[in-house]
Amino acid sequence: MSLVACSPAALHVWCGTFLSRARDADDNLLTPGRGRLESTCKMFELLKRMLAGQNQFASGGLLLMIIGGISVYLRAVPLKAWEWFVDQVTMMITIKDDDAAFVWVKEWFLEQKFLKRIRRVDVDTTLRGRNVALIPAPGHHWFWHAGRPFRVDFYRTEETNSSRPRRHELLAFRTIGRKQSFLSQFVAEIVECHRNNTAITSWLYVYDDGWTRVEGYSPRFLDSVVLKAGEKEHLMKDIEKFRKARQRYRSLGVPYHRGYLLYGPPGTGKTSLVSALAEKFGMSIYAMNLTQFNDKSLMSAMNDVGQNSVILFEDIDCMKTGKTRPNPDQWSVEKQMPKKPGEKEDPLDRFGVTLSGLLNVLDGFSAPENVLFFMTSNQIEMLDRALLRPGRIDYRLYLGKATEQQKTELYRRFFPQASMFDAQWFVEGHPETETMAEFQGLLLALEEAHESGSITLPLQLPESQPVAE
Repeated sequence: MSLVACSPAALHVWCGTFLSRARDADDNLLTPGRGRLESTCKMFELLKRMLAGQNQFASGGLLLMIIGGISVYLRAVPLKAWEWFVDQVTMMITIKDDDAAFVWVKEWFLEQKFLKRIRRVDVDTTLRGRNVALIPAPGHHWFWHAGRPFRVDFYRTEETNSSRPRRHELLAFRTIGRKQSFLSQFVAEIVECHRNNTAITSWLYVYDDGWTRVEGYSPRFLDSVVLKAGEKEHLMKDIEKFRKARQRYRSLGVPYHRGYLLYGPPGTGKTSLVSALAEKFGMSIYAMNLTQFNDKSLMSAMNDVGQNSVILFEDIDCMKTGKTRPNPDQWSVEKQMPKKPGEKEDPLDRFGVTLSGLLNVLDGFSAPENVLFFMTSNQIEMLDRALLRPGRIDYRLYLGKATEQQKTELYRRFFPQASMFDAQWFVEGHPETETMAEFQGLLLALEEAHESGSITLPLQLPESQPVAE
């Protein structure tokens, strides 16, 4: 292409002609009654005249610009067409790491045969029943499931801008099809896998900016918890009755949860009983330490508790939240009393969970469904009456000092070869052990001494003691 030099005057005339023609074209486009086709034709006519003009520099540059724009657009057409086609023939489901289902998907991965063929894997030690598990690593993975090809994209990002860095993860599954019912079946399979895992195992969770499973937790077995005659059986029947009454609660419009209070001196087996009951019914325990929360964070933690779980408030009487409130006269007198030298203000007076916040998560709008609330207390008289009313506490069980019957039964669990008389004789000889925890400690020491060979079992009775035939 040849270039023709032009004077400033000629360039000025050409620019004026161009602007005049452009204004005419705009007038034609905006004039009512003009068809769009006529306006378009005039625009093309304008471009034709510009390209056929005597100023080859301007016409050549415009032509190159048009060709370049068209080529860039055409180059993106195949990619856009392919993306449109993929969107039309596939469907996708995503799961974020802040959802409980994210862990369920990882558990589901462990049940699939295709996991053994994946070559890029991550080590995970947080999954149920696994000390070390291999799961797909971040990236793209292909597998075949339910007669269809699947692609799973595992995304991981690091948030470093905040004061506490945090990792975010996301799983995206894509497969062929257009019917959402197939995705519903896929999700139902993942949920069923999770239920099968939780139905056979009881876990302990503690809160640390999110619920974390305690790796070293071993649940107690119900046979190992020795109570007075009939207490354990009656409590189990109450829980079984509640678990079968979900439809009844729903038809009556009553929130489907139940509260239990175990109270008595320390060392009487309150926490052990909760652990054993959770293991018996295949329920996980979520241990709540109210000193770690405020009203807002407590509500958020409650929303993350899984159904069919036990929520444990241990030693609720030791936390300022659950203590009985003073009457107005006593409160005003305490506020007017001067502080002692060096006495600091209790931070729980300004922060932490309020009684109102605790009551709200027990039976308010924030209360979870299909859970058992268990509270333990050494001094029930220290608890606020609002906390003890039905709907919040529905069942109370006092666990007091150990009886001879309890001690005898525990002794024979430790030493099955011992006779009933041997057990009773040993119990009568150690009246100083008042609680089951103290008596259990004595039996553990006795068992260690027996294993070391320093004593023999059964213990020798004194000569003055008649031996039963």
